[in-house]
Amino acid sequence: MLLCLRIENFALIDQLELDFGAGLNVLTGETGAGKSIILDAIDAVLGGKVSSRVIRTGTSRALVEGTFSINPFLAAWLNEQEIDLIDDNAVVISREIAVTTSNIRSRSRINGVLVNRQIMGNLRDRLVEITAQGQTVQVGQSAQVRDWLDVYGGDSLIQQRQKVAVAFSAYQQAHQTLEKRRTSERERLQQLDLLTYQVQELSAANLDDPQEMEQLTQEMQRLNHVVDLQQMSYKVYQALYQNEDETPTAADLLGDSETILNHIVEFDSRMQPMLELVRDAVAAVMEVGRQISIYGESLEADPQRLEEVEERIRELKQICRKYGPNLGEAIAYFERIQIELAELNNHEQSIETLEQQEQVCLQYLNQVNQQLTQLRRQTAANLESHLLAELKPLAMEKVKFQVEIAPSSPTAMGADKITFMFSPNPGEPIQPLTEIASGGEMSRFLLALKACFNQDDGAETMIFDEIDVGVSGRVAQAIAEKLHQLSQNQQVLCVTHQPLIAAMADRHFRVDKQVINKNGNAEQRTVVRVTCLDNLSTRREELAQLAGGKSANQAIAFAESLLLQAANHRRQEQSYTRE
Repeated sequence: MLLCLRIENFALIDQLELDFGAGLNVLTGETGAGKSIILDAIDAVLGGKVSSRVIRTGTSRALVEGTFSINPFLAAWLNEQEIDLIDDNAVVISREIAVTTSNIRSRSRINGVLVNRQIMGNLRDRLVEITAQGQTVQVGQSAQVRDWLDVYGGDSLIQQRQKVAVAFSAYQQAHQTLEKRRTSERERLQQLDLLTYQVQELSAANLDDPQEMEQLTQEMQRLNHVVDLQQMSYKVYQALYQNEDETPTAADLLGDSETILNHIVEFDSRMQPMLELVRDAVAAVMEVGRQISIYGESLEADPQRLEEVEERIRELKQICRKYGPNLGEAIAYFERIQIELAELNNHEQSIETLEQQEQVCLQYLNQVNQQLTQLRRQTAANLESHLLAELKPLAMEKVKFQVEIAPSSPTAMGADKITFMFSPNPGEPIQPLTEIASGGEMSRFLLALKACFNQDDGAETMIFDEIDVGVSGRVAQAIAEKLHQLSQNQQVLCVTHQPLIAAMADRHFRVDKQVINKNGNAEQRTVVRVTCLDNLSTRREELAQLAGGKSANQAIAFAESLLLQAANHRRQEQSYTRE
């Protein structure tokens, strides 16, 4: 239950502190007086979205603080979050909003402990539930309607929905694994085809020597210059060993040098090493002459072999362009893809196995979805009868209401599309609620819907924002009685323009705007002020204003009758409750 709300520099509110009580708390005031600002502040302190516009002009910081009573759930939740209790009876939730030159930032605290928005979101729905005529949009959303139906169904339905969520997750995982495997299989087969072709091509190339290209290049050069090599080798042979003319060869000159050195050694043995060197040179020159002669005689033109060499070089160059900058890299790539090809041919887990697993998951998902749909149909029947019973006191005795459950694509929340169907007048066809209900009918429908829920499991504070718009007279009285009925089990905050509803309040607040002089200066500012109407005369005055717009005797008398009527209703209700 919301015990106290403290606001600083929020919109038109400079400073405000409100103490709420159990039962029905009503806020009244002229249109634009600032009633919605108070509800916006409650929404903000519980993690709602805010913008820089909520900060009062001329300030850079706003603060909203709400004090809520402790209940077993809240105490357990605080313990889970490791947040200490400051007071055994209350918990303080605050939010500070500050604006800088570039952005807006806010900080939320629970009992002084900083918490993030996600934590506040987990707590919010157990503290406050806001209902407004603007929820027409939500009534038209299948997801929201589904959630309402499931909550009404209680633990058994929620547990079944959890089974569906688990089954859907398992099916998604199996489906994603299968699709990934199918994609992988396509990629594997493509890679298999590519590597098979490459292995065949490289195998056919008979690559085994990284130096083959250099060797073939040299052979090609030799074959292309056979005549030149023959001529040059013959010239070398003539110069070293045997010349056709009378010009002395290198061997002849060295032979003469050897003869002379022999004579020198006879007289000077120290020249013996020189003689040996010359003898070796003579032998070397003669050996080179013989080898060069053999080489020249072995050279012969071979056009066929030259063509073979050139063709092999072209083949190896093509291989290098495709598989490596050089032959060594191409051979290394060949060895590597042979290993990869073997691995691809030994691939595990077949697609058939994964398809079977997906089918098993899908069958189980369909099974739990069918069970969930059945539970929802049973719950829908109960909600239909319960809601119709709640609508009757609200002057809607002859309406028709159905919960339409149609099949949809499976999700984690089931395979049902749920729509509230409605017919306000006898003889008229039943249609989607959002398409046919008037504003007043929608207000009463939302109020009756909230009355259907087991409030022991809901939020301790319910807020109704002008849910009485578009109704008057007997219908307004019925709404007032329904709100008071709800307030017997929960705290109810209601913003209203209806004197019939305001008269039923356990605590009545008047909201209005005032123009004040800022700090005693001539500058004027508009502020929102809230007055707790805690005595009979002030309440009567406010009810008269709501009823007649001025404090005329007739309006005052009407206000007194409303207060008397409300008091009688409360006594009757209390008597009925005791019985």
